[in-house]
Parts: sequence; structure tokens; C-alpha cells
Amino acid sequence: MRDTEFPTSPHSRLSPLFEILSLPPGSGRDMWTYATVGMSEGMRNPIELHMLSLSASAEVPELLAAVASYHREIGGMRLGDTVDFGKPWIGESPCDHGLVSLPYIDGPTTEIADLGNGARISCYWLLPVTRSEVDFKKENGLDALETLFEASLFDYLEPLRGPVV
Repeated sequence: MRDTEFPTSPHSRLSPLFEILSLPPGSGRDMWTYATVGMSEGMRNPIELHMLSLSASAEVPELLAAVASYHREIGGMRLGDTVDFGKPWIGESPCDHGLVSLPYIDGPTTEIADLGNGARISCYWLLPVTRSEVDFKKENGLDALETLFEASLFDYLEPLRGPVV
């Protein structure tokens, strides 16, 4: 399913071909996946982002569209960058920021999309995080934050999860 209307956020910098894919649970996956398409069209070092949700959500595609617009406005985000959502990820979640992360739960084969002729797109996970986790990353580095995530066994699908720091 493709969602292409974003009624509450300005997205004038996005390509007319930009879309959000909404993929329902299936094929052994018990969560919704929302993914950008065309977010980096015409940009150097293109990326696409995806987010996960336990249930269907109008909030997640809206966040992805806003982040994609921000991505174009600043000239591109990279692995390890963070973005302030300006609102909770879902409902009353304390996760109001996103971390551009490797797609750990999907494995390394999903990280690079080879389009042929040497064209490649990096496909990253936009992981919802808290303000304190962003601050920790800024002070201690991405590896230190990811080590805490792994050690805490946090539930990345739980909107109401507490911070790991």
C-alpha cells in the first residue's frame, strides 16, 4: 500500500515521486513497516529510511515525510545522525527523536540497494529514541549508545519504553 498524502506538514522540498510504503505484517513479520521511496532523489549519497510499528499508524508515515523533508532541507542525513521529531513518535511516547541506524533486525543484506550501473542507496532504520539517549550519543558516541541498547534488551517497538540512559 502506498501513502502519498501528508495533510499536516509542509513537504515542498520533496520530489513529486516521493512516497511512503506501508507494509502490513506478514511473511513471518509481526509488525508494520513504513519506508520512504524517493527521499534522496537527485542527491549524492542517497538514503532511504524505514520505521517499524506494532500497529497501523497515521503518525509514522507523517513523521517519515517530515524527516524526509528535513533531510532535503539540510542537504542530507547520514548513518548515526539524529533528528528531533518535535512530537512523540506514537501517542504519548517519550521517544521524540530519531536515530539513523543500521537495519539491525533485518540484517546487512537490506542495508544497500544496488540499482545497477554503480548506483546504490543506503537503506537505514529510523529508530525512535529519547532526548536523553540523543544526549548520551553526543557525549559518548554512537557505538556506546548501541552497546547500551543491546545490553538493555530494550523493546524497540514499545512506544512507552523508558530511556536506556
